[in-house]
Amino acid sequence: MAGTDEETVAAADDALYVLTAVLLTPAKFPSVLGDDYVEACAALGLPPLADGYGLVLGQDGDGARWTVVIDDVSLVAVAVASWDCGMEYDLSPDERTVVAALPGWPLDVAVAAPGVPAPHDPGPESADRPPLSPPDTTVWGPAQRRLGADEIALQWTQWREQVDDADFPDAGGAGAGAGAGGGAGSAGSSPKGVAETDVASDADGDTDRDAKTGTGAGGGTGPGAPGGAGVPGGADVPGGAGVPESRSATGEGGAGATDGGGADAGSPGHSGVRRVLAEARGYIDTPPPLGRVRSSFAPGQARTLRADGPGWSLVARTDDIAFILLDEEPGEVLPVGRGPSLPGLLEALDRMAVRPS
Repeated sequence: MAGTDEETVAAADDALYVLTAVLLTPAKFPSVLGDDYVEACAALGLPPLADGYGLVLGQDGDGARWTVVIDDVSLVAVAVASWDCGMEYDLSPDERTVVAALPGWPLDVAVAAPGVPAPHDPGPESADRPPLSPPDTTVWGPAQRRLGADEIALQWTQWREQVDDADFPDAGGAGAGAGAGGGAGSAGSSPKGVAETDVASDADGDTDRDAKTGTGAGGGTGPGAPGGAGVPGGADVPGGAGVPESRSATGEGGAGATDGGGADAGSPGHSGVRRVLAEARGYIDTPPPLGRVRSSFAPGQARTLRADGPGWSLVARTDDIAFILLDEEPGEVLPVGRGPSLPGLLEALDRMAVRPS
C-alpha cells in the first residue's frame, strides 16, 4: 500500500507520500543497520537520543526517496501497530516533530507511490549529504546475519520444531539438556543436532569447558514493509525467508562433528559458540552499548531475548533453548541446549535488557 494524498508530511520543501514507517528506539530498531541502537543511529547520522525516533519512508512529488526522522515516537508506534493488525492508519506527522529529512532510504521498500515517477535518489542539489541506501544483504555478512536472527525470533515455533531435545545428549547418556551447542546446521535445513559444551563462569571470570557429544546445527513495519522479515538469497526456511545454505553439519567440512559423535573442541563452530556465550556473559558485568540486549514478549511467562555482538547474534527464549548465528559460519544456525548454565545466563541478560515501553 502506498500513501494517499492525505498521508503526507513536509520534507525537502515538498510533500512526502508516506509508504511505510519504522521505529528507531533502544528497544526496537531495524537491526539490519547495526548490532545496537547506537550503531543504528550512527548509520543515519543521528545522535542516540534516549527516547528514540520514528522513521517515515516515502517519495516526494518527483518520486525521490526520502526518510523523514520525527521525534513523535508514539505516533509511529501506533501507525506500525495498526498496520501490523491490517488496519488503515493515516500517518501525518506534524511538521514541528520533524528532526531531519534524509535523502534515500536506509531499508528496502517494495512499493512505490502511485502517480509519481519511479523511486530514485534525489539529486545532489536537493540534499547536503549522500543518499541513504540499504545495507548489502546479497552475501553473508553482519547485516544478513542480523536479518537471520530477526527471522528466527519472528518464527520461533517453526525453528524450535526442527530441533529435537534428544539431540542434546547428556554427558552420562541419560536425558536431554545441553550446555552450549557447538555443532552447526544450515539455516536452510533442519538443525538436527548440536555438540554439547557446558560453558560456566567461575567467580574469577574464567570459563570452564566440559566438551560432550553430538552434532548439528524486527522493527515493526507498516504497509509496504521495508525488506520483509527474512534474509534474501538462499534456501527456503520457515516463514518464507532464506539464508544462504552452507556446509553440511556432518562429514568433511562440518563444524563440531566427528564420525563417532564426539565434539571437536577445536572446530570453528564449537569455539565460536564458546566465544559468544563468554561475551554475552561479559555483558552482565560490563553493560554493552544501548540496545545490544533486548527483551520482548513471548507466550506464557517467558521472554524472547535478542543479543548481538561483534560477529554474532543470539536469539533465545528464557524458558527454552537459544540459537546462535556467526559471521564466520555463513548460513549456519547453531542451537544451544539449556543445560546447567544457559538458564542463569538468559535470566541475567533479561534483567539487564532493554524492553519496549
